[in-house]
Formats: sequence, C-alpha cells, structure tokens
Amino acid sequence: MRYGIHLPQFGQASGPDSVRQAAIQAEDLGYDDIWVSDHLAVPKDAQYPPTAYIHEPLITLTWAAAATKRVGLGTSILVLPMRRPLVLAKMLSSLDIMSGERLIVGAASGWLKEEFDALGVPFNERGKRTDETIALLRACWTEDPVNFEAKATGGNFVNMRANPRPNRHIPIWIGGMSNVALDRAIAVGDGWHASGSNKDDLGASIARLRAARPEKEFTISTREHWDALEGDVEDMKRQIAKFEEQGVQHMMFQPRQRYADDWLRSVELLWEMTQGV
Repeated sequence: MRYGIHLPQFGQASGPDSVRQAAIQAEDLGYDDIWVSDHLAVPKDAQYPPTAYIHEPLITLTWAAAATKRVGLGTSILVLPMRRPLVLAKMLSSLDIMSGERLIVGAASGWLKEEFDALGVPFNERGKRTDETIALLRACWTEDPVNFEAKATGGNFVNMRANPRPNRHIPIWIGGMSNVALDRAIAVGDGWHASGSNKDDLGASIARLRAARPEKEFTISTREHWDALEGDVEDMKRQIAKFEEQGVQHMMFQPRQRYADDWLRSVELLWEMTQGV
C-alpha cells in the first residue's frame, strides 16, 4: 500500500506557511505523495464543500513542490472541463518538469453546476469536454507539432508546437464512482481515484476495472476523510487492511482538523497508524 496526504489547502488551516510545513512534514515522514482539491467558486449556502476559502490547486502544488524534493504531487480531483485544455497542458507539463517528474493528475468531469455556470461552461457538456481535454493533454505532451481538432472545447491545432513536452508519461487517474467514470478510467486512465468511498462499495467497481485493466501499473486509489486525533485508530487499521484485501494500492488521507497545528499533528498520527497495519 502507498499512502498520500492532503495538504491544508482550504479553510482556517490553510496558508503559505502551513502548506509549506505540511509538504515538508509529509516528505520527512515518508508519505508517497501530497494532494490538493479543486474548487474555483462555491455557492454561498452550499453544504459541501464546507468552505469557500480554497487556494488554487496548481499554484498550491507548485508552492509545495518548491519546498520538497521527493514526495509526489497529486490533484484530487482536477475538474478538467472548467479549464482551457491548452493552458492546462502547459501548466501541468511545466509543473512536472520543474518538480522533477513528480506529478499525478487526478482528473474528473465535476459535479457542482453553479461553478460551471459562474465560468460560462455548459454543465451538460462536461463529459465530452473531459474526454476531449484528456485527449488534447496527451497530444500536447507527446506530439510535436500538434494537430488536433477540438470540437467540444474549441480551437484548431494545425502544426502547432506546445513545448516543452514532459520527459515521461504523466499518469492520469480518473476520479468518480459512476459507470461513466469507470468506463473513462478503463478507456484512457492510468488509474482510478475514488473519493470519499466506502470500503464496502468498492469491490464490484474494482473487479470491473481489473477485468479490463489487469496491469499492476493501473493504480486503484481511494481518498478517505479521517480524523486521527479523535478517531478509533484500531478501526482505521482494520479499514486499511480491508481496502488492501479488495485491491486498493494507494490511499490518500484528508485530515478533518480546522487549525494548522491540529492538521499537522493529525498528519503525523495518520502516518504512525499506517506503520502498524
């Protein structure tokens, strides 16, 4: 099992100092990767996400990358149709190159309609925009020049150069629990990243994914919101063992603490817990 930890990117725990501290702490403890979430605007009375104070994910990851050397960098989940694909391709390739090839792109189509409305992006087109964005990312990262007709997101690429290209295959883990998300992971993903899943719900999905993508390089990952300061540590260990039995290869933990000091302490306790599984 590999383990990741969410950075204090949002709410009262967040800020440049706490993000930097958390990134360094995660690397020093031995976590495999550090992660960020993606929301650009949130309705005032929304129940989730619990706060609208969220730093932009790629800027946050870049800040964390500059403070670290080894630990991986992940997005959980980057909402692809909210961004222009060419700009996104350039940002992601630049981050991967400058960080020393550490990026994992967790990607999905999104779910918050009001956020799409605020951006002027048709909510009912998010699926086809997601598929086209993934195809265009791959084209920009592997072809020189790029020739691509972007029907869903707009723009024609005829003998266009989009260098620098990354020096490796940047992994894209597809997020989401729906059948459409599973189909997308099977078709174009390098892995699947289930967010806020219940271990009892994963078996059928993992079996379906493994039937189509048996290669071990196709990563099965899950994101769990756990409170290491108040939670039952032994129960968490049992849950990790259950996830592993079902075929989960990577777990990312998101602490529930509101304040930076508590967040950092939770990160430490979560790591100690994983060493006893």
